[in-house]
Amino acid sequence: MSMFDLLDEPMPGDVMAGVAARMAKRRKDHGMTQTALAGKSGVSLGSIRRFEQLHEISLGALVSIAFALHCERDFDALFAQPYYATIDDVTAASRQGRSRT
Repeated sequence: MSMFDLLDEPMPGDVMAGVAARMAKRRKDHGMTQTALAGKSGVSLGSIRRFEQLHEISLGALVSIAFALHCERDFDALFAQPYYATIDDVTAASRQGRSRT
């Protein structure tokens, strides 16, 4: 992987900021204030504010917020994609999938 490839990859802070921005948008789409979300999710108002501003939150609090915003199924995709180290791994997985049908 070259230096230029690395520049195209998101950094952890970018991912956290994106999740926080999407959560804030979803909260607003539901017409909820931060205070209302805190009440519905059981997560403290300070934690919600910190997440929206600084992008820091515990996993448990994030899951509680997701349930409050009806986004709990979004976690199903996390780590769900298989990992392939080589093209041979992809080919082998493809052959395996075809042999099951």
